[in-house]
Amino acid sequence: MNITHASFLTVPVSDQDAALRFYTETLGFKVVGDRQMPPGRWLQVAPEGAQTVLTLSGPGMGGFTPGQAQGIMFLTTDVDADAERLRAAGVEVSGPDPMPWGRMAGFTDPDGNGFMLLTEQPQENAYGTA
Repeated sequence: MNITHASFLTVPVSDQDAALRFYTETLGFKVVGDRQMPPGRWLQVAPEGAQTVLTLSGPGMGGFTPGQAQGIMFLTTDVDADAERLRAAGVEVSGPDPMPWGRMAGFTDPDGNGFMLLTEQPQENAYGTA
């Protein structure tokens, strides 16, 4: 196999303009694609420098239901600061909670799509050090 990464993930939304505001203004993502295509608008956003982008799929695009995307994981260098920033913006956040693999927090977008934030814990090697 020669797969290097996922190109995009589809996030079904009920209102692409409202979703665009949430992902750019609240999460700080950048627009990487916004054009009209049959059967509708192709809108993509991503964190700065990301290889994988989110396609914000509006009604009628692919038969997806808003809120259907769950468990999408974003890595962050500071889950605590990001969770507080989201709370300050009015987003309900669960956690952050310690896990064996790092610290995690969860939140949903305005359509109920579920996301996790993770700051990974350094992994120990065979000698007990990171």
